[in-house]
Amino acid sequence: MTTDLPPWRLNLLRVPYLLFVFGLGPVIWPSILDPATTWLLGRSIAVAMLGALSLLGVLGLRQPVAMLPLLFFEMAWKTIWLLRVALPATMAGTIDADTTQTMYECLPVLLFPLVIPWRHVWWRYVTAPADAWRRYPAR
Repeated sequence: MTTDLPPWRLNLLRVPYLLFVFGLGPVIWPSILDPATTWLLGRSIAVAMLGALSLLGVLGLRQPVAMLPLLFFEMAWKTIWLLRVALPATMAGTIDADTTQTMYECLPVLLFPLVIPWRHVWWRYVTAPADAWRRYPAR
């Protein structure tokens, strides 16, 4: 995917992917690779998802614009979690230590919109022609 973004903007866009690879990766992969580690079902799903995120972050370092949907996914699930779990617990005064820790781990996602090239997003995902649903026979 070619883009007219200047190099400084592309490099700024690489910061979230750097966090996925070098911030999340060293935290999550030791437990994934340790055969003695076991998790409850919900935690195992989260660990697998976060492991995949750290791997896909490598592609984001190489192709930051092409991997924008990865940032959208990360922003979406963390924002939903913050609004649906962390905020109500905080407002009710029932937030526990685990929820507090997870909330602080999710908060950096609020900075992602600052590095996303929104003009490009608008052009690519809103105003550009949609991909075809099926292939039409050649005429």
